[in-house]
Amino acid sequence: MHDLPRCEKEQDSLDICEASITKRTTSDSEGPASQSDEERIESIDPEDIFPEGGLRACLVVASAFLLLFPSYGLMDAIGTLQDYWLQHQLADYTASHVGWIANVFVFFGLGLQIFFGPIFDRYGPRWIAVVGSVGFLFMIFVLAEYDRFWQMLLCCSLLRGVSISLLMSAAQPAVAHWFKVRRGTAQGFASAGVAFGGLLLPLILKSTLPKYGYAWSLRILGFVFLFCPIISSLLMKTRLPPSPAEKKRSIISPSIFRSLAFSLFTLFVFGFELVCFRGIGMLPTYATMVGNFPPDTGFCLLAVCNGASGVGNVLAGPLIAKRIGEFNTMITMMDFNLLCTLGLWLPFGHTSLVALYWFAALFGFGSGGAFALTGACVGKMRKAQEYGRYYGTMYSVASFATLAGMPLSGAIAQKFGVQAMVALQGSFLVLSLTSLVLSRWALLGRRWAVKVVI
Repeated sequence: MHDLPRCEKEQDSLDICEASITKRTTSDSEGPASQSDEERIESIDPEDIFPEGGLRACLVVASAFLLLFPSYGLMDAIGTLQDYWLQHQLADYTASHVGWIANVFVFFGLGLQIFFGPIFDRYGPRWIAVVGSVGFLFMIFVLAEYDRFWQMLLCCSLLRGVSISLLMSAAQPAVAHWFKVRRGTAQGFASAGVAFGGLLLPLILKSTLPKYGYAWSLRILGFVFLFCPIISSLLMKTRLPPSPAEKKRSIISPSIFRSLAFSLFTLFVFGFELVCFRGIGMLPTYATMVGNFPPDTGFCLLAVCNGASGVGNVLAGPLIAKRIGEFNTMITMMDFNLLCTLGLWLPFGHTSLVALYWFAALFGFGSGGAFALTGACVGKMRKAQEYGRYYGTMYSVASFATLAGMPLSGAIAQKFGVQAMVALQGSFLVLSLTSLVLSRWALLGRRWAVKVVI
């Protein structure tokens, strides 16, 4: 085994990759053509040495965890609230109508990162995190007082979406400033905050909604969240100063899509977010529409799915990606998700509660592992000082997938049945996996290079 330089070979791209690529094959099995391919790969000057650990870096990871726990965690648990609204305050509305609350919220949460990502690159994360935290806490307590559709749409969708976009724009990009080789592992631990929130919040709502009602259940969540952004804002810090070129660039930069690898990876994230928010977000509604499962099945499914997602967040980086690379691990995880969807959820999910729980656990593990490594794969294509711009732009494109995701799922489930919704889920997984494989191909200089660790 021998190491290749950190590289990217794209014929029509101005981008340079910061990936560490290792060719896992002996020189005997490499032909002369393969050797010439190696020589053509451009080296990257290691102009900056990343700490890859230490107290300060670990505190930044902890601060990202605390930001993602309430923000993205509540995004993962939105299906619980949506299912409750359908049975209580918004019982006169259809699932597709109520689904717009979650979808507009996710749309703003992801879409506005196209503005906040470049702001992070220029000014750092602290004030972004402070403003986002204040807006998020205000939203939780105000939402507890509302019971009409338009009120929930404005408060839960608009205000919460803007606040969460600010918090997400500060969390993962800050971690990228402190890690490079171990970026996948570090961001995996930070992403565990998403799964922890997605696991804990449905369980809190399950126990508080019957006892204390809707308003006090949300207030309890607000008090649980209160200290997370305060501590996080104190710990959050970037390490690399903004580059002079970054300060001169416009906020929105369509030119970044000149990179074929990045464009294809953005298409992958588009499909992946559509799958996750349609699949995970619709699990409670799916269980309710099947009709032969216990009433609390939706709560439990979300808890199982998000708990397994946390395991995937933590294990994907140090145990799998460390050996075969982040891109290869992502492809493996997406294959696993597709197998679970078409081999378990589609044929058995509507008839077997055991099969549905198994699907929630396995899909949660696979999607958690893929989500944890998304940021590390972006880091292979860009420098850390530009990370916020590329990360934010990528997710702003993905936001359009989530805008119509859950209403579309609800409408299809009501008109054609729940199995049609699952079949559509599988088709989007195929689209995502294909885009991811092609992004890897472009990143390697338009070579398949199956044995390359990347």
